[in-house]
Amino acid sequence: MFGMGFTEILFIAIVAIIFLGPDKLPEAMVNIAKFIKNIKNVIGDAKNALNEEVNLEELKREALGYKEQLDKANEELRGFKNINPINELKESANLGSVKENFERITQRPPESVTTQVEPKQSKEITFKKKKVKETNIEEVKKENKKSDEK
Repeated sequence: MFGMGFTEILFIAIVAIIFLGPDKLPEAMVNIAKFIKNIKNVIGDAKNALNEEVNLEELKREALGYKEQLDKANEELRGFKNINPINELKESANLGSVKENFERITQRPPESVTTQVEPKQSKEITFKKKKVKETNIEEVKKENKKSDEK
């Protein structure tokens, strides 16, 4: 204990008996035991408090990391001017009264202005026909693998 050997402990016990006497020695030993027990409790409490603080620091760092991610995402969302397309349509339409809109829609364009519509382009899709022989399934799988590799 504390780097002391048996002889040192025996020497301390003999000195304690001489100075304290047989009457006060048991009471002194009880007080020493209580003192050591209190020191152990204080050290245990300090360890627990330190572990809680370290854990709180880790949680705090993790929370700050999440906060930074949320701030970045928030800035990205603020970068979008208008997320709702209906609001964009309302702004672009700049609606006046119903009568003005009706007149604007029903007016015919001048004859000098013509719009040309491109004719619809047709695309033909052709499929290759594959001749199937009467073979077993394994041969067909081998042929498919060969054609896929090419």
